[in-house]
Amino acid sequence: MSKKSIIARQDKREKLVAKFAEKRAKLKAEGDYEALDKLPRNASPVRLRNRCKLTGRPRGYVRYFGVSRIKLRDLASVGKIPGLVKASW
Repeated sequence: MSKKSIIARQDKREKLVAKFAEKRAKLKAEGDYEALDKLPRNASPVRLRNRCKLTGRPRGYVRYFGVSRIKLRDLASVGKIPGLVKASW
């Protein structure tokens, strides 16, 4: 599990990105790069990182489910994800 501070930082970044998204798009369309530079750094969507919704793990993220590979396997083996079963042949 990631540190709570890192998860909180990610949440803060997501809120900033959402807040400035419309303004960023407008400035980009106009080509006003000086005004873009004055926006907060964390308002850029490039600074976001995909993290597991349950543990905050940044690696092995499965985008379709929104969790890490480890939690995906745990949830699938318990039967919490409908239609997902462990392969056997």
